[in-house]
Amino acid sequence: MRPLRLLVAEGNPPAMRERHAASSGATPSDFYAAVLSELAAGLELPVRVDVCFPADEGANLPSGEDLDGYDGVAITGSGLNLWKAETESLAQVEFARAVYDAGLPFFGSCWGLQVAAVAAGGEVKLNPQGREIGVARSIRLTAAGLDHPMHRGRTETFDAPAIHSDEVAVMPPGGTLTATNELCAVQAAEIRHGKGVFWGVQFHPEYTFAELGGILARYTPIMIAEGFLRSEEESRAYVADLVALDAEPDRKDLAWRLGIAPSVLDPKIRRTELINWLKLQVLPAMSARGRA
Repeated sequence: MRPLRLLVAEGNPPAMRERHAASSGATPSDFYAAVLSELAAGLELPVRVDVCFPADEGANLPSGEDLDGYDGVAITGSGLNLWKAETESLAQVEFARAVYDAGLPFFGSCWGLQVAAVAAGGEVKLNPQGREIGVARSIRLTAAGLDHPMHRGRTETFDAPAIHSDEVAVMPPGGTLTATNELCAVQAAEIRHGKGVFWGVQFHPEYTFAELGGILARYTPIMIAEGFLRSEEESRAYVADLVALDAEPDRKDLAWRLGIAPSVLDPKIRRTELINWLKLQVLPAMSARGRA
């Protein structure tokens, strides 16, 4: 069996991803690629994961490759805003359209969901209810979501790591809402467009608590300005608890203080949608193309 071949598209332009790496230890795309490699290994699959940078001027796929050479494509989160129509954002919308045209299994977290929605005719706006940050609470599967394979193994209501200020405000034609919560109407969706099928979530199933802590440390001034925290000292304590919980997930005191449910602590449950995408989208498509 030849290796599973996946492509991760970095959602950030160079300065943003370098800033992320400085606080978290890796760029979002390198982190995402490592998680996908780990999940594939857990499924006993040989895997090769490449990274591309559609936000970069003149960017191309890895040397000598085209989309048809991959079995699936995933898009990371990003610090960009689609409603600002930045050049780096619009380039990623065009990339997403190319993925749809290629008919490849397609997944996205947070920004990835937003890009895929816009590429298929949807609209993204600043969420009038404000930022969702840290852990998204009480995400609820819709009637369609309860039966959707993307969420197989999820309870009807769950929490998940999240950080975003934008939301999919208008679902595209061919879109099916599969999860929602009080703060963000579109927490997960399937989008069928052209030849492709996209599964995506507004939260971050790929995150560890250490990764989340690194991001929140960088967001400290914003969180204080928006009233989530009162001081840098409070932020340092919160981030330290997250990092400690990542190292010792059986610390009941930390989980209680942070309000982290047991299901969120379990990486297999936390990454439900990514695992299901690999098992139920990527592998069947790979077999159907005669490449397994």
